[in-house]
Amino acid sequence: MGVKYFADKRIFKLDANNTSYIIGIVDDENFIGHVYFGRRIADGHFSPESLMRINEYPFVPSKNKRDRLSFYDTFPQEYPTHGIGDFRETCLEIRDVNGHAVSKLQYVSHRITGGKPKLEGLPATFGNEDDCTTLELFCEDPVLGLEVVLVYTAFEKLDVITRSVRFRNNGRDPVWLKKALSCCVDLDGADFDIISLHGSWARERHVQRIPAGLGKKIFSSNRGEPGHQCNPFVAVVRPDATEDSGEVYGFNFVYSGNFYACVEGGQFETTRVAMGINPTDFEWLLEPGGEFIAPEVVMVFSYQGIGGMTRTFHDLYRGHLIRSPYRNKKRPVLINNWEATYFDFDTEKLLAIAREASALGIEMLVMDDGWFGKRNNDNCSLGDWVVNEEKIKGGLKYLVDEVNRLGMDFGIWFEPEMVSPDSDLYRAHPDWCIHIEGRTPGLSRNQLVLDLTNPEVVETVYGMLKKILSEANIRYVKWDMNRPLTDLGSNYLPPERQGEISHRYVLAVYRMLERLTTDFPHILVEGCSGGGARFDPGILYYCPQIWCSDDTDAIERLIIQRGTAMVYPLSTIGAHVSDCPNHVLGRTTPFETRGYVALAGTFGYELDVTRIPKEDREMIPEQVKMYHRYNDLIREGDYYRIADYGENRLYDAWMVVSKDKREALVTYIQVMQRPNYKSRRIRLKGLDENTVYRDEQTGETYTGSALMYAGINMTGLHGDFKGKLIHLTAV
Repeated sequence: MGVKYFADKRIFKLDANNTSYIIGIVDDENFIGHVYFGRRIADGHFSPESLMRINEYPFVPSKNKRDRLSFYDTFPQEYPTHGIGDFRETCLEIRDVNGHAVSKLQYVSHRITGGKPKLEGLPATFGNEDDCTTLELFCEDPVLGLEVVLVYTAFEKLDVITRSVRFRNNGRDPVWLKKALSCCVDLDGADFDIISLHGSWARERHVQRIPAGLGKKIFSSNRGEPGHQCNPFVAVVRPDATEDSGEVYGFNFVYSGNFYACVEGGQFETTRVAMGINPTDFEWLLEPGGEFIAPEVVMVFSYQGIGGMTRTFHDLYRGHLIRSPYRNKKRPVLINNWEATYFDFDTEKLLAIAREASALGIEMLVMDDGWFGKRNNDNCSLGDWVVNEEKIKGGLKYLVDEVNRLGMDFGIWFEPEMVSPDSDLYRAHPDWCIHIEGRTPGLSRNQLVLDLTNPEVVETVYGMLKKILSEANIRYVKWDMNRPLTDLGSNYLPPERQGEISHRYVLAVYRMLERLTTDFPHILVEGCSGGGARFDPGILYYCPQIWCSDDTDAIERLIIQRGTAMVYPLSTIGAHVSDCPNHVLGRTTPFETRGYVALAGTFGYELDVTRIPKEDREMIPEQVKMYHRYNDLIREGDYYRIADYGENRLYDAWMVVSKDKREALVTYIQVMQRPNYKSRRIRLKGLDENTVYRDEQTGETYTGSALMYAGINMTGLHGDFKGKLIHLTAV
């Protein structure tokens, strides 16, 4: 069992592979305390009282009635509440019918079960009795009649513990949740660094590492989505932690809306980490009998450095989060017409691209924005999901059938959550957008956000999508979202529930995606939000891949994809070869190098294949073969970072090793050539040191120990932006 209860000490011990997580019940008032989180320790022969310091001054309240506040201000609460004297970051803040904000929880009972229950209406990791064990701690605030259930699952073959929280109002009066985070951990010590993933549009998920220090460091979004600016991930690491060694605690929020992560260095050399829904603009009314479920946080511990954390996240998400039938399959090599044509296309132009692409081995044509309503630019028609037959002459089915005759599949772009003021939908239902009466809502990309808290809106929009997808043999959907939420107001919700808009919006998106993947299980759904603004585990539950960034420049993608792959598997990273000069940066890089970078993702093309240079076009068949040769390894193998261009500004290198360590693929990108003629030596990782490996290209053989400890020289590269693959197989 991954969870044990030791009644004599009143402690719960969760064991996840090489990790232990321990919780203690303390004093007559049944406080829930955090004891330990870290490398696995044996059962028994340790003192939870000592680790929680409850026998040190100021003692527990039963032994020190005169100074309860000192206890609250130092005790490592498992789920701290607001207003009683813990002045550090808290997880729960309420408002009762008297306007008070105080709550205090105590342990009541527990339940231990094999497997992992679903979170109603929310994405979450999954597992059966062979994979994991779940602990539910039933707590209550008896004054409010509020039941709070802390839910933990230990994955016994992975260094993963997940957390979520359920709330139920068992009292006679309503309670408003003003802050309901999903987890809190008090780590002993103040000597930590924080790793987070920051950026902006077209430069998402750049890695930032800073000292934690004293006080609070906040990482958050209140955009209605995680946003380009900050991913719902933080890692707290020892200062000496490297890619390959040292202690790392990773936290990832399985949610696609507003999030909040706080790392707080406390006065007594402890570090508190809390994560959950952003309390800004959040308020949830719990009527008597009402329930609320807080989304899941995934916690990963690694004593094998940042790389160990990464590979655990990858294994968890590939095996216990992504549900799509495409999870363990090669994705089709697609060509998307967006950067090829933008809005300027018709049936004949798309078929011209498809004919050339098919001849080169590309397997799918994706029709992007501009096929519906009167959409010839981005100023109109969102919400009018009806085929524009002036552009798509002969109708959608004709186009799809013609593409199918070429031996290709067909995909299509939607932005279902949005509406243009210049649209038939908006003219018929101007109250169906998120807005506040009397205020002019802000536009972004000349569009507004539909009020998905209104079931009629959801039914109407989903009905249009379903009709389109039922008309033809569509095998892929790109689900986009191109602006954040502002002007939060709903004509559907009553005044006392206006604080629920952002969360109800995300729940509605999840319901729509659940219906889409249920009604059309054969369709590959790719998430997108102006590029990578909604790259999070919640979307991966429905979509096995997410468009990583609108910036397809190969060199910028080195940094973007490296940060993304710190948490998310390579198989989830939407990556394409695009035209040059690059449409975002204007940079020109070799077509071969663009292929190598896109290979560390889903792989496809974003260009007009009828117009690119002949020498580039002639490379495509070999690139497609390269994808088919290596994709099983890239999709399923262990990912290792070797060098980071974001740090050294000269070169980048990474590799993927098969689970049995019999095969490896090394990618090396020389970004800047230096004025000397020596080769650069890199040391490989993850191989079996006693196995002999053959370089597929040169035929030379090496032991794994030689490749990892002595290294291998990167030769034959002259100039900037050059790349090289090394494929190793066991002899």
